[in-house]
Amino acid sequence: MSPTSPTSEATHDEQRVLDAVPRQLFIDGQWSDATAGATFEVLDPSTGQAIASVADATAEDGMRAMDAAVSAQADFAATSPQQRYDWLMGAFHLLHERIDDLALLMTLEMGKPLAESRGEITYAAEFLRHFAGEALRVQGGYQRSPAGNARFLITRQPVGPSLLITPWNFPMAMGTRKIAPAIAAGCTSVIKPAQQTPLSMLAFIDILREVGLPSGVVNAVTTSDSGGVMEPLIRSGKARKLSFTGSTKVGKILLEQCAEKVLRTSMELGGNAPFLVFEDADLDAAVEGALAAKMRNMGEACTAANRIYVHESVIEEFGTRLAEAMAALPVGRGTGEGVRVGPLIDQDAQDKVTTLVADAVDRGAQVLTGGSAPEGEGYFFTPTVLTGVSTDARMASEEIFGPVAPLTPFSTEDEAVAAANDTPFGLVSYVYTTNLQRALRVAEALESGMVGLNQGVVSNPAAPFGGIKESGLGREGGSVGIDEFLEIKYVGIAM
Repeated sequence: MSPTSPTSEATHDEQRVLDAVPRQLFIDGQWSDATAGATFEVLDPSTGQAIASVADATAEDGMRAMDAAVSAQADFAATSPQQRYDWLMGAFHLLHERIDDLALLMTLEMGKPLAESRGEITYAAEFLRHFAGEALRVQGGYQRSPAGNARFLITRQPVGPSLLITPWNFPMAMGTRKIAPAIAAGCTSVIKPAQQTPLSMLAFIDILREVGLPSGVVNAVTTSDSGGVMEPLIRSGKARKLSFTGSTKVGKILLEQCAEKVLRTSMELGGNAPFLVFEDADLDAAVEGALAAKMRNMGEACTAANRIYVHESVIEEFGTRLAEAMAALPVGRGTGEGVRVGPLIDQDAQDKVTTLVADAVDRGAQVLTGGSAPEGEGYFFTPTVLTGVSTDARMASEEIFGPVAPLTPFSTEDEAVAAANDTPFGLVSYVYTTNLQRALRVAEALESGMVGLNQGVVSNPAAPFGGIKESGLGREGGSVGIDEFLEIKYVGIAM
């Protein structure tokens, strides 16, 4: 269905929330315009209409932000862990106090339903609370040398000024997942949110200012020229760390740039997640898990189930049940009551999903529900289930990033595992089976950094999130997330 027009009261609330967000760059503790006052527009994906204009940074603006982070690094590294804890917890509480307005803001710029936006604000806040605790637990060591004539003092110190680049699909959580461990470790930073969804991060940056985070500790630049602004900072030698979430294609370019100055890197890149349903699976649970793994964020997630392999003996029943569940999901503007599926992020995203579905159908796939974009404004796509998707279809090797569930049959466990691993990516895999031995066997055999065993969501701030192969480097979250922003120093002491 097409999105409905908001009521006058809703329009008033939307404008109030939009008006409250800073639209400038945040550099050295101050909001300031970009060079020459340049701006770019932010669109509402449910209508395609502009809802805000924000500062459009140049390379010069980016370097000002980098210099501010460098200047603030020494003093910030000297702050106490307790003080960093207090700043993070202050931001945690403000996120919860303002969750309704922040969720509405996110829905307006990104499109996801309000319920999902509220869920993301809660999720984003948990990174603040989690890493506030980790700030108090940075550990070192003391030991005797093997010969006994020296002592080893092991300490961990901040990496230093960090560059943080976040994607558009989770505009608040992907920012707190990087900023929180950086602050906890004592690192200053420059963050660049995605061009499509900068407003949520600008609102969060203002919260950090409000809780008293010192000037220069976190700086934010918004720009329509990501490469032109960030590449000089990467190559400058002033930054010591880059954390990026985005496509593998862009990640490879950034790795090449980081090599020049040997920057420490964390990369959460593309995915092509397999979802395996064995013949002994609880089909009710498997359908529920597939909905969660596929439809979170309208399918616009690197963790989304991209290839659903179902045992040949149950694929017909599973497909029927999943199609019924997908067809029942209300589609519309994310602010609408009861809406479960909002728009895709932009026209390019809608066009890509349309093309991938057409390709799969041309190669023999059968449409069980959906299959096309609805009439009307905005970048919507009807929830879709395809069955009999061939392994040479484009969506078998490309991220769909949309509400499309492709089903492919398999006959043996070995065949399923081989198909799941037949990809250069390795972010997450999902397995549904009631056989304990099979569950452990398959989980160990799958080539991915994370496995959801009889569950369709794996993201949790207390767990290490990340992939292998071309899905990235390093981990975010968990007890190891802060390690990405810490260097180990060994001091040898003669006795």
